[in-house]
Amino acid sequence: MSWRFWICLFALCAPLRAAACDIALVLAVDVSGSVDHEEYRTQMQGLADGLRDGVVSEALVAGQAALLVLQWTGTSRQRVVVPWTQIDSFESLEAFAARVETAPRIWRNFSTAIGEALAFSAAQFREAPECARKVIDISGDGSSNEGIMPGEVRPELQRQGIVVNALVIEGAEPLMTEYFWENVILGEGAFVITANSYEEYPSRMRRKLLREVTKQISDGKTDSRSPHL
Repeated sequence: MSWRFWICLFALCAPLRAAACDIALVLAVDVSGSVDHEEYRTQMQGLADGLRDGVVSEALVAGQAALLVLQWTGTSRQRVVVPWTQIDSFESLEAFAARVETAPRIWRNFSTAIGEALAFSAAQFREAPECARKVIDISGDGSSNEGIMPGEVRPELQRQGIVVNALVIEGAEPLMTEYFWENVILGEGAFVITANSYEEYPSRMRRKLLREVTKQISDGKTDSRSPHL
């Protein structure tokens, strides 16, 4: 028999390959001293609800996305609260979201170490499934005031091909959107979404997740610094 026969036979008999993972996404939640109890709960519930959004959830399942949630505050205070989970069904997504909304707060009343949060987040990709994109999704309401600065970790993030996006909550300090735009986000297509208060956080989180996990249909001319995104 010809070699073409054996190639065709192998193709028919070989098991179907699982769908490739589109995105490995680290969701880094600010629990520094500027975040009170209600604001913490708003963040975690808003994140869980954003993941459950119909369009977001369909994109996550279709892309076999891998998700991880961590909390961060001052120097040496970063911890994974929901480990890497591959979202291969709506049931796995719902289980992940339930863990997010019930995750206890690890710290309170500490400083803001954004550079260390980024470095810790980047290290988590060592244990992640193989995915087409690696993204850190960091939320915060203040500038870095402790530990290594965000600019110090940028070369390593770039080396690993990691994109950093941000959700900024204005109010605790002035001009936070500009600060995150200039000092924190990184990589092709990186963007900042602004919430003008914690009340806006859930809707802005949904908007950010939509941009991260769904295919872009715009021409890319939207100004990511706009608080109206």
